[in-house]
Amino acid sequence: MHPFRGGDLLHITQAASVQFSRPFRFRLIRVLEDRITYDGWLWIEGYELDARGEAVARRELFVQPYGLRKLSPAVSPARREPAPVRKGSGKPSRASGRRA
Repeated sequence: MHPFRGGDLLHITQAASVQFSRPFRFRLIRVLEDRITYDGWLWIEGYELDARGEAVARRELFVQPYGLRKLSPAVSPARREPAPVRKGSGKPSRASGRRA
């Protein structure tokens, strides 16, 4: 069993396979466990990420799991919650004369 799960952020380097001469970040979708591989290798599917963490290419990679390094997720700026929507303006309605 491998220690990887969908959503993991991985650093891919030559330690995972000699084909990766340029290191890059990779967001894992899933491990392709139904594929036949050599002992000690995995097929993984996910997205190659750019410097901003945006997906630039969907890829399937043949890697040695011991060469993959999990990265901690990037901390995104806190998102402001939208202001609650108020029903009515607080003014009396014309039809009934009551507040909404």
